[in-house]
Amino acid sequence: MTGSVEDPHPTAGRLAALLIDASTEAVSAAGGHAGGVYLRSRTPGLLRLAVLSGLPGPLFRPWWRLHFDRPFPVADAYRLGVQVVLPNATETMRRYPQFAAGLPYQFGSLYVPVVAGSTTYGVLTVLRPAVTDAADVLSERDRVVRLAHELGEALRGLEDGHPGQVAWDGEPVCLRPPTAATSVGRTGRFAWDPGATDITLDEDLHTLLGVPPSEFPGTVEAFAEAVAPSDAHRILATLRDTAAGRPPALPLYLRDEDGELRLLDLWNAYEPPAAPAVRGVVVAPGPAPTADSAADLLPDGVFCVDRLGLVVYANPRAAQLLGRPRAELVGRDLWEAVPWLARPDFEDHLRAALLTPDPVHFHLVRPSAQQPDTRPTARDSGAPTTARDTTAPRSAQDGGSPRPAPHSGSPSPARDSEPAPQPSYESDWLALSVHPGPDRLTCTVRPASRVKDSPAGQGPAELSEAGVSPLAPLYRPIALAIALTEAVTARQVSAVVMRELLPAFGGRRLAIYLLQERHLYLEWETGFPKGFLTPFDGVDLDAHLPGVETLTTGRPLFFDSMEQLTAAYPGIALDATEGARAFLPLIASGRAVGSCILGFDRPRSFSTEERTVLTALAGLIAHAMEKAQRYESETALARGLQQALLPRRLSAHPQLETTGRYLPGTAGMDVGGDWYDVVESGDGLALVIGDVQGHGVQAAATMGQLRSAVRAFALGDRSPDEVMSSTNHLLIDLDPGLFASCCYIRLDPATGLARAARAGHPPPLLRSPDGRTRVLDLPGGVVLGVAPRAPYPVTEFQVEPGAILALYTDGLVERPGSDIDEGITALRVALAKAGAPSARPGGRFLAGVADRLTATARHALDRPDDIALLLATRRAAPQGPP
Repeated sequence: MTGSVEDPHPTAGRLAALLIDASTEAVSAAGGHAGGVYLRSRTPGLLRLAVLSGLPGPLFRPWWRLHFDRPFPVADAYRLGVQVVLPNATETMRRYPQFAAGLPYQFGSLYVPVVAGSTTYGVLTVLRPAVTDAADVLSERDRVVRLAHELGEALRGLEDGHPGQVAWDGEPVCLRPPTAATSVGRTGRFAWDPGATDITLDEDLHTLLGVPPSEFPGTVEAFAEAVAPSDAHRILATLRDTAAGRPPALPLYLRDEDGELRLLDLWNAYEPPAAPAVRGVVVAPGPAPTADSAADLLPDGVFCVDRLGLVVYANPRAAQLLGRPRAELVGRDLWEAVPWLARPDFEDHLRAALLTPDPVHFHLVRPSAQQPDTRPTARDSGAPTTARDTTAPRSAQDGGSPRPAPHSGSPSPARDSEPAPQPSYESDWLALSVHPGPDRLTCTVRPASRVKDSPAGQGPAELSEAGVSPLAPLYRPIALAIALTEAVTARQVSAVVMRELLPAFGGRRLAIYLLQERHLYLEWETGFPKGFLTPFDGVDLDAHLPGVETLTTGRPLFFDSMEQLTAAYPGIALDATEGARAFLPLIASGRAVGSCILGFDRPRSFSTEERTVLTALAGLIAHAMEKAQRYESETALARGLQQALLPRRLSAHPQLETTGRYLPGTAGMDVGGDWYDVVESGDGLALVIGDVQGHGVQAAATMGQLRSAVRAFALGDRSPDEVMSSTNHLLIDLDPGLFASCCYIRLDPATGLARAARAGHPPPLLRSPDGRTRVLDLPGGVVLGVAPRAPYPVTEFQVEPGAILALYTDGLVERPGSDIDEGITALRVALAKAGAPSARPGGRFLAGVADRLTATARHALDRPDDIALLLATRRAAPQGPP
């Protein structure tokens, strides 16, 4: 179970509430405009962003997850347990250049580890306005340190009652920050305890409602009547939903008895051990609608978004220029309302406006009116929901459409019924200005032809079909480099290129070929007609093709149209009659890696800046591909070594069936030290399983030596304690600097007598024929390789026909944050449910049992340790002829 807000477990809700409260208070205490909490995850070495306050989640997706060994301030705060104070962009660039390259804006930041005792749970972070020196934010830092300490203690208390709950494996919860600006209208707050039924209003709310405390009965019914008599039933229903953990996704728009607008916002506040209480605010916006009416008359487009990207206002001119009716703008995420704005250049400018106090001015090209917009929205691409969205999906009675967003005015019915704006032919270029505010961004938009510095000399041929400016991708080398650091395999590198490179340049097609023995083999393709690239898979380097010659000459090839391509390569097969192509050589440090093909649906020219950037990006891709190929080769070698060190077949006996399973860890190329074996020993068989400490080639080599030693001692018909003692002495003499655990059981298949010795290894399990399964309590000695005179006592027990004996390594039962005994108990239950052996002579029943016991581990994406499992069952003695 993870600490995601989707989890219905009450502890998960408490965890989310703690993180949300801490983040909100930290942003306020440090004078920041955004912040969040990184929390440890169940993936070893990985931190995840659990809460993000004051910023849209989709814009900051590259920072959702972070390895704590990376050169980033969050990682240092977590790994080293230190506070990191970055007062401005200059200090950030000096200390963390890779982080600054990804967010090259003028802002300051604070990072404080969340610690309790010896446990570090995560990092509390705040983004704030830049200052000259770190000394200027010492008092703010101290407040955040106090909040981090309180959060750490609360998380420790949460974990004491529910081990393993303090971890985050989902997407971040995105929060709107508390309103920082002084509202023109009036605001009052209230709290309701559903258990006690009383509702408490603050003094401001009593004043706003015109109900003195002495005349207020304190019931929710009276409160609903005072706020909006005509909507009292709606208010009561929403209060009940919020008490049940389903607060509204957006504030309610209400009218008081005089017809004046009132906004009601509700949320949960957890107060364990009781049920979640309800908190809320009532706002009377006051004269703000007049300001909206005035803005509606402006000749330039004006629209406002809050700090999570929700459009809260748009005037008619903005709707016309953006190509969307006002009813489809207000109350929606900006990327959902205007999908063609979900592009890297606009997102980069928006990030700058969210993180810095200065206005941002830039130009965009809107898509032509005839071209359908197929770009995915932020929601389609897996954007996170808000804290309220995760617990309160829109109800069916809302019609599935979002309610109006909270802004200074109420949308009139006329806005909802206005026709869609007609295409404008003033100019394809738009000039946008984004003016940051504490609670929202105010954006102005106008045709670029009315601006003195509008781009000149750029015709439509220089624009991509997605309307992306040729200068837009100039910042992409940094973004692509950051994204490529997370890619490990060639497929992952290709996926990153598709995700980062194609949208930046407006491309629709991508193909990546890798060089192997003077032939180019297709590694990845997207956008090309099915089967079109098949004839080119495995093409020789002597072929007269642009994808080959770009690699052999080391020069990128750009074709503004398909006519240019066919003129340069007569007779070449084409996948389209219209478009443009770029062929890029993938060369890393002078070594040929492959080639990359970018395809565009419409003719376009490639500016000098674009050619330079694409060539640089090709170098980044080549280095990433070379690293991925090396990783895959080393991983294959490591896996082969692991398999070679395990027994190819197990010793057999007519009255004993055995089977084994080995699963390597998934964390890189490290070779594990787990092994198992079945060896003939006197009149019986020896069942052996062991685990050498650590990973790597040395651990595997030590494992091979120990397996050979145990096999040799077992063949000598020695008792289990002698085998253990001899192996222990051998490991100490070898002095590899490693120790090992081992369990050795000598079993007589004819009588079922088993004699066992254990050296620091998890105890075996025994399943009786009737299904009862128990942990064998074997008194064991210390691990091998530590104490030369260590004793290894021998224990005898009986194995009945049909019983199953299970030996395993800790990788099968141990999980980070959980006690190993819990894992052993889970394995015991699974073995009990596995069923009885087949009565059919010669049946291989144990193979299915082994597969079922390792199924969960086999399908796990993150398996930090390797796993060995050995099963054995006695068969009944064959009946002789009568």
